[in-house]
Amino acid sequence: MRKIIHIDMDCFYAAIEERENPSLRGKPVGVGGSSRRGVLTTANYEARKYGCRSAMPVFKALQLCPQLIMVPTRFELYHAVSAQIRAIFGRFTEKIEPLSLDEAFLDLSHLNSSGAALAREIRTQIREETGGLTASAGIAPNKMVAKIASDWNKPDGQYEVTQEGVDAFMKELPVRKIWGVGGKMAAKFESIGIRTCGELQRFDKLEMARRFGNWGLELWELCRGIDAREVRTERIRKSMSNENTFRENLHSVEDLRPRMHSMLEELTEDLARHDDRQIRSLVLKLKFEDFTRTTAERAHAVVDGEIFEELLKEAWLRGEGKGVRLLGVGVRFKEPEEKMQMELL
Repeated sequence: MRKIIHIDMDCFYAAIEERENPSLRGKPVGVGGSSRRGVLTTANYEARKYGCRSAMPVFKALQLCPQLIMVPTRFELYHAVSAQIRAIFGRFTEKIEPLSLDEAFLDLSHLNSSGAALAREIRTQIREETGGLTASAGIAPNKMVAKIASDWNKPDGQYEVTQEGVDAFMKELPVRKIWGVGGKMAAKFESIGIRTCGELQRFDKLEMARRFGNWGLELWELCRGIDAREVRTERIRKSMSNENTFRENLHSVEDLRPRMHSMLEELTEDLARHDDRQIRSLVLKLKFEDFTRTTAERAHAVVDGEIFEELLKEAWLRGEGKGVRLLGVGVRFKEPEEKMQMELL
């Protein structure tokens, strides 16, 4: 029986800033843009009560919460704390799949203790060794259910879904919780009377494929809580990227540009940990409101904001005015044998 745990740090960047400056505690804090034209990288829970959220323009966040305290990002510090947390994970398992600086999957199937007890111990060690930073956890037989469950008792909590409990958990789960189902797709489901995964389960595989194409076959499994993917440990990367799915579609290059530059800042910080790899090309991806997607790519050896702006314009024009629901920026690395597998970022 697999024991998969998804650990998600609570408001990671903001929590670190509060730890470093205790006077911020209890006040609405945003981390990110250095000016009103910038965007939020994250916001703490006090700020979220006002509607502030990641990728929101700073000027809009300040309209919602005039008392918001903006703090510049310090990625070097965040990377150091992330490494400290990764070391804690390493005491329990070698099977660690980082998703970002503040979340990861752990496969603890080889340990005799219960998943809930292990998650509790990991969270305790994180709190004690990082000066009070808290983590939430989801425990389940697979990655998808564990990731969903980690949101159930946020912040500073955990939730377990046993193998026997997966069916009941999925039946009542809102369909919008499934990976890949955004606001527009959830609205389409609702228009045909589907709000929960249990309701979606009424369709057989043939009907799912007819309605949703190849994705329908995957969706048939996901809505039943079926996910056979293994926890994949770090290996030599062929690419590195950041993606952001927007809660509301964006309708101009001007709206996309500040988000892109904020993402490039984080991408540059992430690349600093891979200074042994040579960049082969820069890549920008857009997913439009109708779920079609396009990528623009150019050979270049360093991250260059001006080139990314050109790639953004190129990709945007292909959409012929359609709204954008996802933006991705990334790089492809050179391989020793110079045989690049051109896979989507």
